[in-house]
Amino acid sequence: MKRQLALVGIGLAALSCAGLAVAKGIDGNKTATAVSGTFAATAVSGNTQTRTCTTSDNKTITLTHATFTGVATGSTTDLAGNLTVDTNSVINTTDNVGVVKAKLKIAATTGETDLHFTGVYGGGNVAGFVTGHAGTPNVKLLGNLSAGFSAAGGFTGAKIGGGTSGGSAVELGPGRCAPNKPVHTESNAVGPITAVSGTSITVAGLTCAVPANLAATVLGFHVNDQVHIRCTLVANVATLVKIDPKHHH
Repeated sequence: MKRQLALVGIGLAALSCAGLAVAKGIDGNKTATAVSGTFAATAVSGNTQTRTCTTSDNKTITLTHATFTGVATGSTTDLAGNLTVDTNSVINTTDNVGVVKAKLKIAATTGETDLHFTGVYGGGNVAGFVTGHAGTPNVKLLGNLSAGFSAAGGFTGAKIGGGTSGGSAVELGPGRCAPNKPVHTESNAVGPITAVSGTSITVAGLTCAVPANLAATVLGFHVNDQVHIRCTLVANVATLVKIDPKHHH
């Protein structure tokens, strides 16, 4: 079968500076300096937007936009301060893999450190590459980032440089993603009763459980009585909610 797949592989093999974050100048003969930082960002800020759909190959995809806040610490003041992480994640919850993109803003004493992150999610962890401007004027920052991650709970045990962990690799296929179809929870049937008891009734091929509050009413009907029944799903079981007699004209 022909597969038309775009490979997204962001792991240690794709990151030539594994476990390293580097702050460097923009031009000239300025030096590069190894730096590292850690953070957790689990407090939800503002509204979280989530959309779920199903791909043409029956994978459940959850797209989430959320903003988390926390505190960062680091070997340089550029990586220390209150932190805001604006996150967009696309997670294949069927296989527990996906992609996470985020904008990190650290309110450092040197100024605002503004970073962009792209990583691969797998089994509750995310790893990838972060780049942007440090709080110190005219300084860029590049490095690896790894963390525990959930779309609803944010980032835990995050590391920038300083021993970051490798991540997974995922293939993003061309399958069309459409919103999940609503589940029809109500059923109706009109016709003769073919089976009836205090716990179940069958009409025109539709069998519904009879709740205790309708048992006495249902037992007032008999096989071959013409009725109209309406049932709804309760704990995934079709359950009677109404029964009416139907009279011949």
